[in-house]
Amino acid sequence: MGMNVGSSSGSDEPEVMMDVNTTPLIDVMLVLIVMLIITIPIQLHSVNLDMPPPSTQQPLKDPVVHEVFIDFDGTVSWDGVALANQASVEAKLAEVAAEPDQSEVHIKPNKLAEYGSVAAVMAAAQRLGVKKMGMVGNEQYVK
Repeated sequence: MGMNVGSSSGSDEPEVMMDVNTTPLIDVMLVLIVMLIITIPIQLHSVNLDMPPPSTQQPLKDPVVHEVFIDFDGTVSWDGVALANQASVEAKLAEVAAEPDQSEVHIKPNKLAEYGSVAAVMAAAQRLGVKKMGMVGNEQYVK
């Protein structure tokens, strides 16, 4: 910081300040930023789920359960039998979706399985219309 002691011209009049006062500009900019932050809509990454209606009645019979195991190398097994490719997985899921009272599909991925392999099976199940699907074995991810 400096102090202006006088002009170099020798007159008693103060010198005209040639700098722009930026303080009001900064205040306006901060107000505009706050308004922008407030008005931006919140981005929601949601997954739509079709939840069954609540019921107090016990089911008359136990549901049929199919276990889909996804191994660390992407191999998919249906009830313990390895499936050759994604088309055979989709064929099995289409059979389940075609049933009038759908069987339950329990997906159990290996801890080292790639996300893409698991997502491909879940996306195929959703696309084909499998309603009773669940993830099993999530306790292996807890440290």
